[in-house]
Amino acid sequence: MEKVTYEIKERTAIITINNPPLNVLSKEVITNLFEVFRELESNDEAVAIILTGAGNKAFVAGADIKEFPEWMGQDNFKDIVMDTHRMFNFIDDFPKPTIALLNGLTFGGGCELAMTCDIRIAEDQAQLGLPEIKLGLFPGGGGTQRLPRLVGEARAKEIMFTGEPICALEAEQYGLVNHVVPTGQGMTYAQSLASKIADKSLQSLSRIKKAVNKGTELPMEKGIDLEAELFNQVFQTDDIKEGVNAFFEKRKPQFTHR
Repeated sequence: MEKVTYEIKERTAIITINNPPLNVLSKEVITNLFEVFRELESNDEAVAIILTGAGNKAFVAGADIKEFPEWMGQDNFKDIVMDTHRMFNFIDDFPKPTIALLNGLTFGGGCELAMTCDIRIAEDQAQLGLPEIKLGLFPGGGGTQRLPRLVGEARAKEIMFTGEPICALEAEQYGLVNHVVPTGQGMTYAQSLASKIADKSLQSLSRIKKAVNKGTELPMEKGIDLEAELFNQVFQTDDIKEGVNAFFEKRKPQFTHR
């Protein structure tokens, strides 16, 4: 059975991690996830991405702890860690909008995976957390870097110092998730949001993402310069011509993403 599968519906690719019972991030899942995202990068049928876990117990409940003993004492352990970071960074920089649908436990590496996505939607039964401290560890999949950028330094430290989970509503209040919806309604909500995104120009969407992701790491002056360069690029596309013509002709634009 494939651990990571996808289907495309109305310009949205729905990626499902299926590693029962709790969809943990084993080496196989990480490899499969990387392969699927690389495949979708060049698939013109998919404009937006929804990432979720199979079942209703967990989005991803963390790393596969059964693999930990073989890593202990390895001189090249940093190389193993960086392989995971390459996958996470690829999703973070993926040139299409990504939505994580959190349909249950979202712990450890699962929370770190969710934070690589652009938007997070949580069903109200979801719990989020970085419990690595309870094993004598700390978040090693980007959690110490991405969480403070989303919720602020003090909140992030409290979550990581205690290892205690937070509920979906708390996560929304902290800014860790965008929306909380009733149990069982997450996919419908995610698809509705993805549909609003997927009928836009990918030429523009990808540049919004790049301007925000890269610009927030720069001083304001350099961020504005980056925005101006990307704005210049988008004015050279076919989609800007279609968008402007559609406006004058009072019709919905038909973007070709070129």
